[in-house]
Amino acid sequence: MTDPFVQPDEPNAAEAIAAIGEELAFFDDWMERYQFIIELGRKLPPFPEDWTNDAHRVPGCQSRVWMEAVKRDGKLYFAGASDAAIVSGLVALLLRVYSGRSPSEIAATDPVFLKDLGLLEALSTNRGNGIAAMARKVREVAAQ
Repeated sequence: MTDPFVQPDEPNAAEAIAAIGEELAFFDDWMERYQFIIELGRKLPPFPEDWTNDAHRVPGCQSRVWMEAVKRDGKLYFAGASDAAIVSGLVALLLRVYSGRSPSEIAATDPVFLKDLGLLEALSTNRGNGIAAMARKVREVAAQ
């Protein structure tokens, strides 16, 4: 079985946010950005089928979203999935920033970057609330 937990590409959350910002800025309009975000979701590691249950479900999301976390060597790694393509991409964006980081780095990384990148404005209110719920979930896990 392949590891379902997202491994970080960038050395820290701040660099991941900067890289995402640069990648999104490359596109001229939101339709292209959505396509890019959907592609990110398709590249998520496979999420184990037996984790797509209520115990792993993130409340507050219109689409169904599941997440799991594991602590390895003092860092938290997250796995995630959704039944909606665009939401899977948003899961991938969040996990690129937060997975593979220490609990203190996760706590110090405010999800305001979602607003700064223009993601919340570009999404429907329900999706904006959903991604905020996912960010809250990640930070709750880090606080435990």
